[in-house]
Amino acid sequence: MGKKNKKDKKGKGQEKTALKTEKKAEKRAKRELAEIGEDDIKKQIAEYQDKAKDRTEVLEEKCPPPSPRCSMSLTANPDKEELFMFGGEYYTGKNMTLYNDLFIYNIKKNEWTRITAPNAPPPRSSHQAVASSQGGGQLWIFGGEFSSSSQSQFYHYRDLWVYHIKDKQWQMISAPGGPSSRSGHRMVLWKKLLVVFGGFHDNLREYKYFNDLYTFDLETYSWSRITATGIPPAPRSGCVMAVNQDSGKIVIYGGFCKEKVKKDVDKPTTYTDLFSLTIEGKGDAMKWKWSQMKQSGSRPTSRSGISAAVAPGNRAILFGGVYDKGELDDDDEEGIFFNEILSLDTDKGKWNDVIIRSKKGTTEKKKRRRNKEESEMNEETVEEAEECLDELKLDKQREATNDVDMETESSSVFTVKIGPQSSRSGDNKGEDNDDIFRPSPRMNCALSVKGSVLYLYGGLVEDGDKQITLADLYSLDLHKLDEWNIIIPEDKKLQVWEESSDEEDDDDDDEMEGADGGDDSSSSDEDSDDEEITFEDAPKQKDDESVADYFQRSKDYWVDKAAEIFEEDKSKISAQKLEKLAHELCKKALSDMKK
Repeated sequence: MGKKNKKDKKGKGQEKTALKTEKKAEKRAKRELAEIGEDDIKKQIAEYQDKAKDRTEVLEEKCPPPSPRCSMSLTANPDKEELFMFGGEYYTGKNMTLYNDLFIYNIKKNEWTRITAPNAPPPRSSHQAVASSQGGGQLWIFGGEFSSSSQSQFYHYRDLWVYHIKDKQWQMISAPGGPSSRSGHRMVLWKKLLVVFGGFHDNLREYKYFNDLYTFDLETYSWSRITATGIPPAPRSGCVMAVNQDSGKIVIYGGFCKEKVKKDVDKPTTYTDLFSLTIEGKGDAMKWKWSQMKQSGSRPTSRSGISAAVAPGNRAILFGGVYDKGELDDDDEEGIFFNEILSLDTDKGKWNDVIIRSKKGTTEKKKRRRNKEESEMNEETVEEAEECLDELKLDKQREATNDVDMETESSSVFTVKIGPQSSRSGDNKGEDNDDIFRPSPRMNCALSVKGSVLYLYGGLVEDGDKQITLADLYSLDLHKLDEWNIIIPEDKKLQVWEESSDEEDDDDDDEMEGADGGDDSSSSDEDSDDEEITFEDAPKQKDDESVADYFQRSKDYWVDKAAEIFEEDKSKISAQKLEKLAHELCKKALSDMKK
């Protein structure tokens, strides 16, 4: 007999070590769960499933709007004026709650209905959902994650579910060859294929991000792993995925991942790249190809937690997100949340800012301007009229000269002669009016488009150390772009936050240190190398001066402040992006000053 391969022997030894380490970790986890009185997470999920199986009847009831939540799905019914909301999560600071309730929002009646049907999927968030007209209407859900109340345990799903809309029945699909368990992935419907890309898996001991590609055939109920040509996007989760139904092209934008640099040190990456996935041929001859797309227009700044929905005209509409500087330099600085709307042309890769122009605001502004001009010119007009009556004849040469210097502005109300306009008369042309209402900044909200109307629900925003989960609902007509319609306003009473025991302990430690006579100011200076940035020296905002006018007047100051805050990342930020960040910083600072 030949000698045993040393490499094989070494490999088996490593496997044994890994198994021992995993068993030790499992025993330690069981002890920790017993201490806090929490069941194993798989047992918790099994209990949900048993309850769902025991249910035999469908309960359909009118109900109030859904409770605060984020990372849920909001999907338009392709055949009716209604939206489906499923799942989501809500964290109070002490306890995490995951949902598996199914809500239907009747758009015309502005009514919510809760559907409780047998064999429903267990609670989850960060899953994906799409709807199809096939078979009387179907809502397809894949993957997602579940967390225990203490957030000490996480579980990622790899299950595929369909809700039959007409029959009000859930069905779990058993089909081999599908994606591994994950959340933060993206899924779109192209013709009769579900297309799944990316995501991540994290069990608190290790994590992995994906860039694999799968399809599920809605006719054969079978999974296929797709091997596409070209260079694919790097592994990521939380990206934007939109399908162009006309050209059969799928675009991937942005996303987030992290990689382990060394023990207990992770390197996060927020992507801003754009890829296209083109599909050619049919059936077994179908070919898939990755290509990186060139981007143009008003590109968004780096952010994660951005939400997206596909709109008519092969556009992807994006809202919100957060730029978390703390992820870049390992500090606890509060992230910058966004509430701007962006539009991406999925054919050309061109970005546009979506500008809201209120009809009411525009009309009132024009009236104020006309009244002011009329008042200023009134005396001059009267004097000219008196001169005309006295002289009965105007000198032709003077008239010609005046015609060069004067131009006529007409309206349905009156016509007056006005002098040359200042450069500010066309102010904010092509810019969003800061006096117009917008939903507050947030991340991980739910977006959906029905017809030409965009709907936005809930999401998450940070307020210092607090994570505030929202339960508001808005709509925006993407054709008119005149105003956000407030369907459910923000309710401060619903925004509950409880201090965790760790935070309370930290507060107690701080109080004890002060009581013992510790030098708080010197210790904070020693612990932190960063100097606190304040805006006490900011130029004063004039009375009745809009945010846009104020920013234009003091732009240099805010750009310098933005550059100071983003100093480490400055080399990667273009002047255009820096100006956008400066504008957001300016708006936030002014808002805080008014509180």
